[in-house]
Amino acid sequence: MAQYDLNLILNPNISAEQVETEKEFIQRAVSNAGGEITNLDELGNRRLAYAINKTREGYYLMYTINVEGNPEKDIASNLRLRDNVYRVLVVKDRPEWKTKKSA
Repeated sequence: MAQYDLNLILNPNISAEQVETEKEFIQRAVSNAGGEITNLDELGNRRLAYAINKTREGYYLMYTINVEGNPEKDIASNLRLRDNVYRVLVVKDRPEWKTKKSA
């Protein structure tokens, strides 16, 4: 299984119950694709670099998942259909990006 970062920006005006519903849907989408969630960083409302749907803030969720196959096709395409999801980004985790280069 390969490790990926799954980053989402949700509508900042949704309630806590709606956030939980979205998180449950994300968990089901990952498990239906044959993957597992290893970590979740919930950053909450943050200011965006540019407006999305005339909104300058977004609710950030950053997942670390292990999955085989193509998560962009299997997971991200389903998540983009949700009304409260503004953006979805899937990036393959590469260990050489996390190492510091010596001078």
